[in-house]
Amino acid sequence: MTYLEFKTTLQRHLELHAGGATWNELRDTLNLPYERPCPEWTRRLEKEIGLVRRKGSGRSLCWTLHRLQQAEERA
Repeated sequence: MTYLEFKTTLQRHLELHAGGATWNELRDTLNLPYERPCPEWTRRLEKEIGLVRRKGSGRSLCWTLHRLQQAEERA
């Protein structure tokens, strides 16, 4: 899977699921071939598509898009 495929897949999923998802949920739902997210790709996604990772339950981080998170906070 190339970075562009990874980016497109995650962006589409997060746009459809405004509440976000944990890495494990993303990996399992999207059948991603990675055990853990690549830190370099994650930083690029933060800059390019506005990826935000916020504290979830336990030790998990909830992945969402910045513009969707703002809309959810206003509602």
